[in-house]
Amino acid sequence: MQRSKVFYLKGKVQHYAWGGYSYIPEMLGQPVTDQPAAEYWMGAHQSAPSELETPQAPVLLNDYIAAAPAEILGPAAAARFGELPYLFKILDVKDMLSIQVHPTKAEAEKGFARENEAGIPLNAPYRNYKDANHKPEIMVALSEFWLLHGFLPEEQLTAVLQQVPELRSLAGIYEKEGYFGLYKTVMEMPQEQVNATLRPLADRILPDYRAGRLEKREPAFWAARAIDNDPAGLERLDRGIFSIYFFNIVYAAPGEAIFQDAGIPHAYLEGQNAELMANSDNVLRGGLTPKHVDVPELLKHTRFEAVRPHILKGEPVHNGQEHLYPTPAPDFVISTILLQPGQVYEHTATAPETWIVQSGEGMVNGLALRRGISIFVACGESYSITAGAELVIFKASIP
Repeated sequence: MQRSKVFYLKGKVQHYAWGGYSYIPEMLGQPVTDQPAAEYWMGAHQSAPSELETPQAPVLLNDYIAAAPAEILGPAAAARFGELPYLFKILDVKDMLSIQVHPTKAEAEKGFARENEAGIPLNAPYRNYKDANHKPEIMVALSEFWLLHGFLPEEQLTAVLQQVPELRSLAGIYEKEGYFGLYKTVMEMPQEQVNATLRPLADRILPDYRAGRLEKREPAFWAARAIDNDPAGLERLDRGIFSIYFFNIVYAAPGEAIFQDAGIPHAYLEGQNAELMANSDNVLRGGLTPKHVDVPELLKHTRFEAVRPHILKGEPVHNGQEHLYPTPAPDFVISTILLQPGQVYEHTATAPETWIVQSGEGMVNGLALRRGISIFVACGESYSITAGAELVIFKASIP
């Protein structure tokens, strides 16, 4: 009898400093410690591959796929990608992440080759390209979620530059040179000038922030929080503060999603999400970080255009038991499966699937499901999920 290719999957927790402490450990049924738990990775990225519980012995997911790619990924995905093309994560964002941009596939290939030729070690802190892949990504909010996403539309940015007294000196630059000229100016500005421009802003907004008088939909709230949380304080103000005023501040309610393509500048501000991306770790940073910022490389890859944020609500499929969030990315698709007690969901995987149970209880092919359990399903495998209590599953796959 052929064994079912539906396995428990054990991911890797990443302890980045911006993460919360309790959300991910509690979801996984692990003790809460004094170490932040920022991300839970479910994937085959070489820097932190997940582990499959097979009947013989635990095996790393990347090794399992490499042994029979056409069988596990499916012939089409194996031919196109040669590896699991996506990385699935749960994020708990307590403090703001760095402002960042991801390169296109073609640019990532060039950048990766260039840095390899220059002999820059893969783990060097000043390296931009960790691999040769692009990194489009989608996030689905698990809580109230706030993020920066793309440049404000023209009329809104013009209004901001006129209404915020400390930024009025930049209005003429934006009028003459547009998004590129404005962003280049602040990213190349000498640190003394950054301090001189932003200190009066800090002096004005910090008292209101500390007194709880600012709202999260206002850039002043996030700018003040960034300044308040920065160990450098007012000595060396972060030029990423400018971007908080230049970009859209987006709110996503639980279950709402937003897609970020190559070149769109963005930063997560607060909340928990399920994030799905191409299998890459390429990040070009633009501030709100002590990490490496390469301004020429950032300017080369940023899309200097107005962005009107598009919130995805999910489209019902599979008799309404599943909601799909379609994007233009060929590497991945995310969906949610919602089953009431006693309901059954049956499917044959047309591509490899990775799941995480968000809430509830159930069974799939003899494996028990409960909050925090991750599952990997090989391509071609048929399965049947039965819900015990109301069951919510997030599912990553290939379109």
